[in-house]
Amino acid sequence: MKRRSVIKGLAAALPAFWMHKTFGALNLPPSNRPRIADGPFKPDWPSLAQYQVPDWFRDAKFGIWAHWGPQCQAERGDWYARGMYQEGSDQYKYHIQKYGHPSKFGFKDVINEWKAEKWDPNELVGLYKKAGAKYFMALANHHDNFDLYDSKYQSWNSTKLGPKKDLVGGWAKAAKEHAIPFGVTVHASHPWTWYEVAQRSDKSGPYAGIPYDGNITKADGAGKWWDGYDPQELYAQNHPLSQDSLDDKSMNRHWDWGNGASVPNTAYTEKFLNRTIELIDKYEPELIYFDDSVLPLWPVSDAGLKIAAHMYNTSIKKHGKLHAALFAKVLDEEQRKCMIWDIERGQSNQIEPLPWQTDTCIGAWHYDRRIYDNKKYKSAKTVIHTLADVVSKNGNLLLNIPVRGDGTIDSQERAVVEEVAAWMHTYSESIYGTRPWKIFGEGPAMESAAPINAQGFNEGKGKPFTADDIRFTTKGKTLYAIAMGWPGEKGSLIKSLASSSPQLAGQKISSVSLLGSHNKLNWQQTNEGLKIETPTQQPENNAIVYKIEGVV
Repeated sequence: MKRRSVIKGLAAALPAFWMHKTFGALNLPPSNRPRIADGPFKPDWPSLAQYQVPDWFRDAKFGIWAHWGPQCQAERGDWYARGMYQEGSDQYKYHIQKYGHPSKFGFKDVINEWKAEKWDPNELVGLYKKAGAKYFMALANHHDNFDLYDSKYQSWNSTKLGPKKDLVGGWAKAAKEHAIPFGVTVHASHPWTWYEVAQRSDKSGPYAGIPYDGNITKADGAGKWWDGYDPQELYAQNHPLSQDSLDDKSMNRHWDWGNGASVPNTAYTEKFLNRTIELIDKYEPELIYFDDSVLPLWPVSDAGLKIAAHMYNTSIKKHGKLHAALFAKVLDEEQRKCMIWDIERGQSNQIEPLPWQTDTCIGAWHYDRRIYDNKKYKSAKTVIHTLADVVSKNGNLLLNIPVRGDGTIDSQERAVVEEVAAWMHTYSESIYGTRPWKIFGEGPAMESAAPINAQGFNEGKGKPFTADDIRFTTKGKTLYAIAMGWPGEKGSLIKSLASSSPQLAGQKISSVSLLGSHNKLNWQQTNEGLKIETPTQQPENNAIVYKIEGVV
């Protein structure tokens, strides 16, 4: 899905005139493109710093995402449209076995195989709302450059090819019917370098030296299923390769358009801008996520700044106030004032002063059948623990449930969603509309918290949560203590709520209850901590929530 390295301070280090002269993309020439909305936000950092995260998003806490596109058709995991062109890789070998050699059957042909014939967006969005999701997001395009909506700027889109359906439109309609905010995720700033592998050929074997299909043209389609379509519009490979392009790991270094990355030309940049403005105007998403460090094409273009300003101004015109949530990754302190900081597959280790979001997945980003076969999905317990941890630190959780090529989720995924729904039915009071307390928590897992690596990727690298790990949230004058498991006969001891605790400043607890239970709890506040005797009947094993009054 998203990746890796950061070129810290590059934008600040390069004067605007030098960037414009070198890259030719800061001031896009006039064209037949959607109009950037007027309003209080301008496409520059000082203006975007006016942004205030809307309260509805801060209250929502939990969203579900359908990271679904043609790469799911192969059911072989993420970045399939890149891996299938990397000789010797698992996906390359799988592709040859399933479809044939990439010189004969490229990713364009995988798109043609994809029909989404069992897709029922209304049923899925309804299921996710039942599970407690307060917003829903859908993939609008990925690094494979295939738009999943009716785009007049990109012929390779799902209304003309593959499913021949407006997928974003279908998701948006379902979200509206279920009265849940709708968002889109945009990843298509990267095909310029990401697809360079499609220009290769095998180094050995019977197809050695025969080019893959990354350089074929519209003329090559005469009499074929894609007659009239230009594969170069999909692959975007009519340009010189990046430095070290033949190194499969080079994409990590080229992610931020540095370290020898081939820099997109003006036409490519302008087309991306047009596609994204059209997406916002046509489908009116309340949320938009960019799979980019800072903003799309930054720092070689200001397209992302223009899109952000347009999103905010459009939101104000629609709602009378700013209602939009915009996400990007690897933001410095000033950039976090301009949009919502997103951490991929990881969490902050502190209460963040500004609202933020974790995005993660119960499996691979794109559907991978092997995870189902081997029963390797994240458990509902892990999802619930992640949600509680993130919310305690002023964050939201966006959770991807991978969708199969046919548009369905499998039985194991559905079981996870339904188990999360059961927990939320009892305990969501401690999640929705809450704010962090003075500290986010306590317990042994804090002793092994892993630092964030680039845009995240510290998920699961610390100690597993236990019943002794507590996460705190507040709402009004109520404090919630979420214990990450059932403590058993020993009960709970919450040290941060000791009568001598500096967090309490002499305040005395007036009542303690257990959400979902009508049994009266025996408890005692001592210098050691808040001691709670648990009921004899175990209500929940994933996490329980104590509702505490008198200390907020």
